[in-house]
Amino acid sequence: MKRTSRINRRIATPVYAAIVLLVPALTSASLASADDGPGPFAVTAVAAPSVQTARVGALFDADRRSSLAGGHFCTASVVHSPNRNLIVTAAHCLDGDGDLVFAPGYRDGKAPYGVWTVRRSFLPDGWAKGQHEDSDVAFGILGDQDGKGVEDEVGGNRFVAGMATGATAVTVTGYPNSREVPVSCTNKPTAHSRTQQRIECPGLSGGTSGSPWVNGDQEVVGILGGHEEGGVTADISYSVVLGTEAAELYRDAAADP
Repeated sequence: MKRTSRINRRIATPVYAAIVLLVPALTSASLASADDGPGPFAVTAVAAPSVQTARVGALFDADRRSSLAGGHFCTASVVHSPNRNLIVTAAHCLDGDGDLVFAPGYRDGKAPYGVWTVRRSFLPDGWAKGQHEDSDVAFGILGDQDGKGVEDEVGGNRFVAGMATGATAVTVTGYPNSREVPVSCTNKPTAHSRTQQRIECPGLSGGTSGSPWVNGDQEVVGILGGHEEGGVTADISYSVVLGTEAAELYRDAAADP
């Protein structure tokens, strides 16, 4: 499970990756880059600050707002929405009873783009009614700051459902609990089942649940979670195959004022 022991958290809102880890040997496959993503593949390294990594952040309990270092437990990212206030993560990251905050671009105890309150959560019925692994996707609505939404500060990737598994390489960026910086890895997903996809990337340990899988068009086509809540090893991670349920959930969350 790619998060800390938070499975019993219950939410009271309506249901409605500078040091290269280099865990695997670099094979010819891992060195491929071609036209479908940056290489090398299947190598995890600290993610440098950039426009893209600024859209990925860490989730914290609200009581850590003034003392963020060491307190993050899951990853989330900003996705485009009409109200410019939407994040996506794994459902098991938002399935709790406490207030949460999100720090985009979090690094070394600092929140360069502010700390944003999660004011409402949207979990799919499949998760809310039975914590089904095929429904491990959720959205959070963030409160504004000075009349601006989080997307006004860092931008947002498009959330895209219905993409064929492995159509392109994706980059997974997230926050392991053991680190105070994000790490990132690029590879091509493969099918685990009809409803689950997997990716081989080392070092995606606890805390990386909710990490976005972003393709070269800056589209979120997976969310680290799903099978075994993202996987029981740090080297293989999973995501729900984003389909109709995820698309409908996005539409509901994006329409929230």
